[in-house]
Amino acid sequence: MKNDLPELAALEALLRDQRHAYLRAPYPSWDTRATHLRALRKLMLDNRDALADAMHADFGNRAKQEVLLAEFVLVKEEIDAALRRGKHWMKAQRRSTNKWLLPARAKVVPQPLGVVGIIVPWNYPVLLAVGPLISALTAGNRAIIKMSELTPRTSALFEQLIGQTFARNHVAVVNGDAALAAAFSAQPFDHLLFTGSTKVGHQVMRAAAEHLTPVTLELGGKSPALIGAHARFDNAVDNLVAGKTLNAGQTCVAPDYVLVPRGKEQAFIERARARMARMYPQFAQNPDYTSIISARHFERLERLADEVRAAGAQLHPLTDATPDAASRRFPPVAVTGAPDDCALMQEEIFGPLLPLVPYDTLDDAIAWINARPRPLALYLYADDARTVERVTHETIAGGMAVNETLMHLACESLPFGGVGASGMGAYHGYEGFVTFSKMKPVLMQSRWNARGLIAPPYGWRVNAVLKVMMRV
Repeated sequence: MKNDLPELAALEALLRDQRHAYLRAPYPSWDTRATHLRALRKLMLDNRDALADAMHADFGNRAKQEVLLAEFVLVKEEIDAALRRGKHWMKAQRRSTNKWLLPARAKVVPQPLGVVGIIVPWNYPVLLAVGPLISALTAGNRAIIKMSELTPRTSALFEQLIGQTFARNHVAVVNGDAALAAAFSAQPFDHLLFTGSTKVGHQVMRAAAEHLTPVTLELGGKSPALIGAHARFDNAVDNLVAGKTLNAGQTCVAPDYVLVPRGKEQAFIERARARMARMYPQFAQNPDYTSIISARHFERLERLADEVRAAGAQLHPLTDATPDAASRRFPPVAVTGAPDDCALMQEEIFGPLLPLVPYDTLDDAIAWINARPRPLALYLYADDARTVERVTHETIAGGMAVNETLMHLACESLPFGGVGASGMGAYHGYEGFVTFSKMKPVLMQSRWNARGLIAPPYGWRVNAVLKVMMRV
């Protein structure tokens, strides 16, 4: 698809059709919403092999097991949780009223927003399309999804499957280039959710501001991992290597650098090499390790490595393999001595390069984290309650996991979202339902009430009431 005038006109017409359909049925029943969720669940499970094969083809290599574990299992669990709890989330919430409003009753009524837009990145195309869609459908909305042009086979198949499952005026997928994505962001949606880089997030928010479209931005940044002084060191390294190498580091919440107790850098490298040998034996031919998505992204990682090496840093390959441009396989590399002002330490890496940053005290580590833009995730390895409490309370991140990497995303009851430079808003679970709802406050007054006692003309009666109100 080219981003020419007919395509833009088609997108605008689709948005109008969905909005008209919403206005004809602005508050779907729970039975209707549950039917849609079950249809989405069936789509995912029935077509998991075909979608995994499409992703493998788009990446050049991506293990089917990794796709199923990292995308399909999470989506299935979230749909099942929405089916269990969504009916309860729909119910009006009673709220208290102050005594001067009695006998009025107050409540908050969740209401669908209307038509929402979802912009999906390339790194987890199914998870990051279907996850927000679950929240949107549970809240009773209609949705238009813009898939990534970097995963053309997955995007085309997903568009086909959605078209076979849902009426186009209910859920639709559009595919096209970055220019279409820019036009998509400028449409007057009732809510827009974008997952991607901080740089593009700025552009999306500016475009959405034209219509005062509320946005949820799931961005990225440099998510730190902190190994405490008394942590189970080998377990921490093993866990970090597994988290960093999932999807070859092409994960928005991948650990971007590791704060290591000073003097333990070499121990980290040795343990990481041993972990890699167990996870990916015969690395160069191992089918479980994901390729980098494109030649451009591969070359960017090479530039980051070359630049930091030229700046005096030491690169420590965690396997005996070397980067291979033909297959776009980039082996994991630990980095020590990286200058703070180099690109590797300033940009989100989004690949298997892992800087190690030594620290002396917990105060130093916390100060290091807080001196940088607020990250999407923070990982702490510690067993003592005091360290966990301090890091939890004294740092700010979109999400946090203790003695674990990435897996807070797998807990569907926890909201997923950024803060500051890593984004705004959240989805998953109840918070996702709220994101795509107008939580409408409603006050219901009784026929018999005291409103007349404080109405003009102001005189002795109002003064007497005011005297009582100010005293009580």
